[in-house]
Amino acid sequence: MAFFILNTMKILGIESSCDETAASVYTDSGLLSNVISSQEIHKAFGGVVPELASRAHDDIIADIVAKALERANLTIDDIDAIAVTQGPGLMGALLVGMCFAKGLALQSGKPIIGVNHIDAHMYANFIENKPKFPCVSLVVSGGHTQLTLVEGPFKHTLLGKTRDDAAGEAFDKTGKILGLPYPAGPEMDKIAKEGNPKAFSFPRAMIKDGLDFSFSGLKTAVLYHVRDHAGENLDVYLKENLPDLSASISEAITDVLVKKLERAAIEHKVPDILISGGVSANSMLREKAKKMAKKRGFSLHIPSLAYCTDNAAMIAVTGFMKAQAGLYDDLDMRPFARYAL
Repeated sequence: MAFFILNTMKILGIESSCDETAASVYTDSGLLSNVISSQEIHKAFGGVVPELASRAHDDIIADIVAKALERANLTIDDIDAIAVTQGPGLMGALLVGMCFAKGLALQSGKPIIGVNHIDAHMYANFIENKPKFPCVSLVVSGGHTQLTLVEGPFKHTLLGKTRDDAAGEAFDKTGKILGLPYPAGPEMDKIAKEGNPKAFSFPRAMIKDGLDFSFSGLKTAVLYHVRDHAGENLDVYLKENLPDLSASISEAITDVLVKKLERAAIEHKVPDILISGGVSANSMLREKAKKMAKKRGFSLHIPSLAYCTDNAAMIAVTGFMKAQAGLYDDLDMRPFARYAL
């Protein structure tokens, strides 16, 4: 592979793992552009429809990449390498982004870099900050909840993961029970600010044991609670108790997340802790993590809200770090739907 002068490296990042089509340009001097198009069509179905997601990516990906280059005031000739999400994610959606990136790399003669989507969430913390290694990372999203010991760039050890539902999935599924629109997590966060987090007691599975997570029991507990207390007056019950229910559910989920992160950081004696992924935008989680980090003396890193949900800036910065390490890929690389550490 070709060598580049590191202080002039420019990386184009492309993301299409689920229902956001995104492109970004990152350089040694920082982020030059970050363009995201979110698909609204899935709201009518209460979740992402893979085939519709793939078609939507295909319709718009060329325009999104063009906008990212334009906003960075660059052309593809100025780019040193193209980074693209390789997985995990929806296979059809990943294929759209990867095929486009491969075609662009072949046409332009630029090298290509496959990026693990979960790695990219971790390294989103490096867009604006420079956490120290070793560190412990908590990635919390709709599809993943896991703790990782990061000993250096791309030197990872998986410490714990969810055994069933991810934290974001727990927010969305319990939110659906409460009658909230998809995705329910952000709406629940807003409503929870008006409620009492101690109003109802919901389970905190495995909070005292190990570093794995389990949230499926919480979903069942909320379902039974609403069924048993609302009776035939569901709409009335939810209207009167929605803030307290939202706050109590949020309290249960975030208690587990912060406790596990704290335990992992103490066990591995790290100075820095990282939180990322879509759920890292949750205000209760951010506030609890700040209090815990201050109490324990950890340096806490959480991305700005723009870099919590799926975006291409995190793909570009991860691609930049892989390029620095000489970790390039070939055009025969394939996408993967499931997580690979």
